[in-house]
Amino acid sequence: MIGYYVHHHGRGHVTRAGSLLPHLPSGTEVTGLSSLPRPTGWPQLWVQLDPDADADPFELPEDATAGGTFHWVPRGHPGLRSRMSTISRWIDATRPDVVVVDTSVEVATLCRLHGVPVVSLIQPGDRTDPPHTLGLGLAERLVAPWPADVADVVRGVAPDDPRLVHVGAFSRFDGREPVPPGPAPSEDGTRHVVVLSGAGGSALTTKALDRSRASTPGWTWTLLGGPDGTWVDDPWAALCRADVVVTHAGQNALAEVAAARRPAVVIPQERPHDEQRTSAAALAADGRLPVLVLQEFADDGWPDVLDRVAELDGSAWQRWNDGQGARRLAAVVLEVAGRAGA
Repeated sequence: MIGYYVHHHGRGHVTRAGSLLPHLPSGTEVTGLSSLPRPTGWPQLWVQLDPDADADPFELPEDATAGGTFHWVPRGHPGLRSRMSTISRWIDATRPDVVVVDTSVEVATLCRLHGVPVVSLIQPGDRTDPPHTLGLGLAERLVAPWPADVADVVRGVAPDDPRLVHVGAFSRFDGREPVPPGPAPSEDGTRHVVVLSGAGGSALTTKALDRSRASTPGWTWTLLGGPDGTWVDDPWAALCRADVVVTHAGQNALAEVAAARRPAVVIPQERPHDEQRTSAAALAADGRLPVLVLQEFADDGWPDVLDRVAELDGSAWQRWNDGQGARRLAAVVLEVAGRAGA
């Protein structure tokens, strides 16, 4: 039995979990653990946990970090008590060989206290705080979903840590060929921009997008996700039609743009631990990937930005996502599970 804990923020974590399943041997039992509802198409068991993040926003929970040891353990919170006891009962009933944690210091600690080995997916950014030091220190393997030769993606994990495995980025679209191989030219020469806003929150406003549209004749803009955009469960076709993608720097979004091999404008959003700003800075510093990083959605200059980015070679995303990352993750998980069951 393999457990897979899925963080509730955004949709990237749950999408990543689904990417792993096809690469496990037939008959492998997997249980998803999350406060999110069971995702459509998830073929295995799913344990929905009570939420622990519904505290009164006008009243800070008492000692929510246990003196800075954890990120979120609010004293006396019924949701926290329920979810942790549910995970403990599941461990006792199923005797898992390994739990993949994406991502929670508290869940990783709980599983390891039950004697269950943990494979932790690590996030970009500054992970030098005491909770991350504790949680990452407990893991049998630390999986980095980006290539090893892109530097300075995370702080708090030593590059020579023997537990660290770089699997490269991966997405639900791995294995698909971009269709068409490049964007199809329209009869009137119009080019296409796709903006990925995502479900994790965005600073992009409708007013800013309208200004950009007005300043770029010859370009059509499509906004996917966010409160003002269209939500598309499978944006593959839209990505493949794009001459340029404008995206935040979340790991799942970058992996999907890379799978489609489209050049991108990357605009990091504010996230804890500088996750997206660190990712974007690493992409920019690397210099070999088909991206232009902006620190915010610009008020002007878009004609030049789009023209410059459209000239980049989208096939260079192969370095970031070669389509084999989920297969490598599966190999790591099975290796740890095999040692636990030996």
